[in-house]
Amino acid sequence: QIIHIPRVLYHWRIHKNSTALKTENKPYAVFAAKAAIQDHFDRNGIYASVEITPNNAYQVKYLLNDPLPKISIIIPSRNNEVYLRKCINSILNKTSYQNFEIAIIDNNSDDAKTLKLLEEVRNYSKVKIYRDPQDFNYSAINNLAAEKVNGKYICFLNDDTEVISKNWLEEMLGIFNHQNVGVVGAKLWYSNKTLQHGGIILGIGGVASHAHKFFPEGNGGYFGRADLIQEFSAVTGACLMVPKSLFHQLGGFNETDLKIAYNDVDFCLRVKESGYSVVWTPMAELFHHEGISRGDDLELDENKRFQGEINYMHSRWGKWIENDPAYSPNLSLSSENFGIAWPSRLQ
Repeated sequence: QIIHIPRVLYHWRIHKNSTALKTENKPYAVFAAKAAIQDHFDRNGIYASVEITPNNAYQVKYLLNDPLPKISIIIPSRNNEVYLRKCINSILNKTSYQNFEIAIIDNNSDDAKTLKLLEEVRNYSKVKIYRDPQDFNYSAINNLAAEKVNGKYICFLNDDTEVISKNWLEEMLGIFNHQNVGVVGAKLWYSNKTLQHGGIILGIGGVASHAHKFFPEGNGGYFGRADLIQEFSAVTGACLMVPKSLFHQLGGFNETDLKIAYNDVDFCLRVKESGYSVVWTPMAELFHHEGISRGDDLELDENKRFQGEINYMHSRWGKWIENDPAYSPNLSLSSENFGIAWPSRLQ
């Protein structure tokens, strides 16, 4: 078991022959580390290979065994023809993994163009359309859809996303090779290729926010973390994969207390509480045209509902929000850029 100790325990001077100056001084150390990681996977029966990245970090490629399981992609939507069309077309045209189905949950669409699109895609062999006439409740809509689909894994996906990497499903699915992985999230970009989601950090913005938000493409972030597979306490429900059995075991999203906001964070924390890990991978990339289909909570006349969801999160997960176990207390909660906290938040 690996834990983080947020103290300076050891330091050393940098000299011209030190790997602290540049790893090229001792290239054998890089290859020895790669071999050690590969030996770990082989010992534990994890089907994976290790690659050295350009910045001398280590990226793991998790491989898939036959038979390939079915993945159900659940997309709630309402009156969002332009972006829903982009989303569907990108999945069908860019996805290399083929054992999947798309379940579109239409929540009271009355726009003519959207209704026409739904009738059009109804004829696609991989697409199913379900009507949900209830008032908008993101948690309830997804929970209902999860009862209808028959994939071994569920991928919850926003209708304003668009696939970038053709192997996005393989990259997410492969991480479940680890026995205790409960949830996997993806790397999401704004349309201008600045980062929208690099994992979720608790405590920023009062409850939670996205790591490395607005970092430009090509910026590896804090110690390269924006480019590395890693654990977080939560990932966004805009693209979240989970075994269907685990989703039902934990009761799905909280449709009573968290109808719209933070239901994904709450679910991930319940996954963690149950002994599973939540993993984010930069190898599965999508655009996320955030908030296009519903808008911002602060722009809607729903402040009372939103404040109630904030209050619930603090009452249920206050200790986690105050001290995210996947984020150093030496780092700031005032922004998403991993800046140093001063004074330190260490007790």
